[in-house]
Amino acid sequence: MNTQTAILGGGCFWCLEAVFQQVKGVQHVTSGYAGGARANPSYEQICTGATGHAEVVKIDFDAEVISFEQLLTIFFAIHDPTTLNRQGNDIGTQYRSVIFCQSVEQKQLATAFIAKLNQEKVFSNAIVTQISDAVPFYAAEAYHQNYFNNHPQQGYCQFVVAPKVLKFKQYFKEYQA
Repeated sequence: MNTQTAILGGGCFWCLEAVFQQVKGVQHVTSGYAGGARANPSYEQICTGATGHAEVVKIDFDAEVISFEQLLTIFFAIHDPTTLNRQGNDIGTQYRSVIFCQSVEQKQLATAFIAKLNQEKVFSNAIVTQISDAVPFYAAEAYHQNYFNNHPQQGYCQFVVAPKVLKFKQYFKEYQA
């Protein structure tokens, strides 16, 4: 086993968590915050947009089963990396598209991946996803963990999270656990 970590932000962490929990080779997904100056921020502080943190997921994965690039393929398919500081109705820097690279290799892979997507014009607009070096990760409050699985009937889960999970199931059968 070759356990590695990826930290990705692409809007609400409930969406990313729900999808990446279903990916083969992913051992654990933790919703949390990264990229700001405040240590141990709370959800209420994050929601103001003043902390500088983004909602992110920390993905522990077995690189012998799924690669970082394969995780990026899923990541770029389940959110809009061309909208700055926004995903749907979620607006603010806390919802920015960002990759917090855990190694020089991840940074090189992410940079090349985005360049290729832009070159191939996969999206009609340029990708605005930030590529950042590793920063401290702070786990979100317990009630945010495993949110979609614990609250599938909640409105946001039905109308925002569930369609992303369905998209993953439809287009990424080879990556499903």
